[in-house]
Amino acid sequence: MSSEAAAAEHPLWGWAVESWRWGWANLDDPVAPLLGEHLLLSSAAIAIGLAAAVPLGLLSVRYRVLYPPVLTGVNTLYAVPSLALFFLLLPYTAFSPWTAILPLALYTLAVLVPNVVDGLTQVPDHVRQAAVAMGFGPLRRLLLVELPVALPVIIAGLRVASVATISMVSVASLVGLGGLGGLITDGFNRDFAAPVVVGIVLSVLLAFAADGGLVLLQRALTPWARRDTRPGRRRRAADRAARAAAAPRTAAPEPEEAP
Repeated sequence: MSSEAAAAEHPLWGWAVESWRWGWANLDDPVAPLLGEHLLLSSAAIAIGLAAAVPLGLLSVRYRVLYPPVLTGVNTLYAVPSLALFFLLLPYTAFSPWTAILPLALYTLAVLVPNVVDGLTQVPDHVRQAAVAMGFGPLRRLLLVELPVALPVIIAGLRVASVATISMVSVASLVGLGGLGGLITDGFNRDFAAPVVVGIVLSVLLAFAADGGLVLLQRALTPWARRDTRPGRRRRAADRAARAAAAPRTAAPEPEEAP
């Protein structure tokens, strides 16, 4: 049975075939440029959000009195409709990518800040004490001991924030930005389903790709988690990794001379 006959017999199949053909025929323009714009907006927003969430999380762990107002502030920002933030920024950023990047970066804080705080809080006290006993300063202890142990929790939040950001980028198409959201709005305006389907499918695939990439990154940065699968063993393996990072590299002691 030909594809045309199958499309006539099964409307859903015909819908899929039509969308595939339209997407392939328009891959160079506009699908590929809008996909690149979608990737740029989402990755920039996630990177800026992570760069802001780590210091906020560190301050919240260092000064616990700051955590409630910080958490309230980021949750309040997350409650503001994204479209309203886009229009509020238009007088200052015009139709530049920053109109979409800044609000999306602010939204990631509601997920990333609590995960940074939770990850750093779960670092065992004896691991910190061992690092201090070995002469580690605050910065060295943070980079070599605390962040590696907290990394699985931080990346878990980053996965959620990445998928949410990739999905929200499409809303920015209402102000002339939004990457693949431009295909969706164009399809609705023309009452033509193919661009809508292509925009939705590519957004979902991009979210899956980002999530899978972060899983692989976590596996590469936390090799002890691959060897120890049970929760108790993972915790002990993280402790061993932290102690190994804190252990000084000293030369072997010389044997004492016999009397």
